[in-house]
Amino acid sequence: MSIRLIDQTEIKIRFGEVDSMGIVWHGNYVKYIEEGRESFGNHFGISYLEIYSNKLMAPVVNMNIDYKKQVNYGDTLLVETEYIDSESAKIIFHYRLFRKSDSELVATAQTTQVFITLDREMLFYPPTFALEWKARMGLTKSTN
Repeated sequence: MSIRLIDQTEIKIRFGEVDSMGIVWHGNYVKYIEEGRESFGNHFGISYLEIYSNKLMAPVVNMNIDYKKQVNYGDTLLVETEYIDSESAKIIFHYRLFRKSDSELVATAQTTQVFITLDREMLFYPPTFALEWKARMGLTKSTN
């Protein structure tokens, strides 16, 4: 049985997020998936503050966004964020963004983050706290 960790959050499109055509400017999707990542981390106990409390950071090193449909001022987006398990020292998320009013898929995205120390040295193996988190989530066997 495969465990899927998925969080969903809502985002109301504000006036300042649309362009002169009245649709969401493409660069704002970066903010929307960031909100999805933060919501996921807070919901599942692997927030940026949790990572930082373990003396690490997790910068985004890769991002891909595929735009499907336009979104307008006043729309509400549902951002679905799914954790993609990896044995590497990285965090991968897949996103699906839906227009709430009609459940239309408007974009998909994927991000990859790596673990680095506070001195900005990249880790090549998953940190202990991440392995323990995965075990708590039922993604791996316990490290104890």
